Amino acid sequence: MLRSFGLAHLLAFFKAAKVRFGSFPFVIIFFALQDFILHLSMRKTFEIFWNSLQFAIQELRKNKLRTFLSLLGITFGIFCIISVMATVGSLESNIKNEFKSFGNNTIYVQKWPWGGGGGEYPWWKYMSRPNPKFKEMAPVKRSVSLASNVAFTYFNASSVDYEDVSLANVNWYGITEEFDKIQPVEIGWGRYLTMSEFGYGSATMVMGYNVAEKLFDKPEVAVGKIVMVKGRKVNVVGVVKKQGQSLIGGWDFDNVIMIPYTFASQVGNEARSDGFMIVKGRENIPVADLKNELRGVMRGVRRLNPKQEDNFALNDVSSGTSQITSIFNGMTIGGIAITILSFIVGIFGVANIMFVTVRERTSIIGLKKAIGAKSRTILSEFLMESAFLCVLGGIIGLLMVFGLTFILTSVFKFQVFISLGLFLGAVMVCIVTGILAGIIPAFIAARMDPVVAIRSK
Repeated sequence: MLRSFGLAHLLAFFKAAKVRFGSFPFVIIFFALQDFILHLSMRKTFEIFWNSLQFAIQELRKNKLRTFLSLLGITFGIFCIISVMATVGSLESNIKNEFKSFGNNTIYVQKWPWGGGGGEYPWWKYMSRPNPKFKEMAPVKRSVSLASNVAFTYFNASSVDYEDVSLANVNWYGITEEFDKIQPVEIGWGRYLTMSEFGYGSATMVMGYNVAEKLFDKPEVAVGKIVMVKGRKVNVVGVVKKQGQSLIGGWDFDNVIMIPYTFASQVGNEARSDGFMIVKGRENIPVADLKNELRGVMRGVRRLNPKQEDNFALNDVSSGTSQITSIFNGMTIGGIAITILSFIVGIFGVANIMFVTVRERTSIIGLKKAIGAKSRTILSEFLMESAFLCVLGGIIGLLMVFGLTFILTSVFKFQVFISLGLFLGAVMVCIVTGILAGIIPAFIAARMDPVVAIRSK
């Protein structure tokens, strides 16, 4: 009787008893009874939840093969969407972090735009552009008021020899003195290049970890050694701490040597190399403002009239990350499309289980309704049971994905992980799929006539 005792009955009782609503005893009694009714409601919900779980376990024990085959679509769907989204998300996060290593408020003055500038701009116009020159750095440093540091570097390659060991085609960077203030270089052994070595063009170098390891077996012994670069003796003053491979190229400090630009210009040919300028903005300066000022200065340095197009590219991290985001969004949409098909198959599989379950329990449903069970209780039990089955299939799929992440992490050059949001999203998808799959069988069970249902056995 207490379970059917509602709030309206409670108010009617106090009115008949002529209890004043403002009285202190009434407030105590009212909230005490309200908590009691709420407790009964929570208890009833837990009973429905527990019964549904028991029925789901019973169904799994009774028909293992049928249940497994029916849940295969859910398992495969969860496996597909979580594995694809986890891999794509991990790869995107790793690439964006590598882009950030270039500097959030840093602009690269180069010949080519990152991403090729799209398909609308003819490639031959990029080819005809001049490479940035070292002599252009001085007017940029003098005229760009929003810049804190400006550096120039260009690439070249040659053999590096030590005694009877020779490494062919070792890349090297000719850098200026502010390079490390824009792009930090972590030294593992020895030291970095000094201002005087930059100024005088000293024959000194900072060697990459892999280069030092190949030449000397142990990188730490490279410091103080004299190596030959294009017939010139160069003193190794430091070795870069191991950085690891990058997915997007970038600064490959492990496999290069870094020498002062003045010395590099003596042993290399800047005209035949791809050089570029790096401009770092001041603190709290928007990169768009820095880019606008730098564009005006570069157009003045290149002596371009207002009708001429820019013959240089200003690349920054935000433009690179936006292109990365658009690419990975397309990959995610493709993965979701494949997953939807898998879930459609899974919904039909779970619905098939629930239709068979309703038929097998027809007499039990009739008996429950005959002793007072309401239609919404029967409906809730079957919907929860359907959701439990889908969650079980999802758990199997997630376990498979966890195993896959270990394999992919060992194969790829980055860590593949499943975020908490992705995990919770998978659980919610399983629950929603279970409700959609079981809603029609549950309605059929809830609307059964108890007399007809009992006699159907």
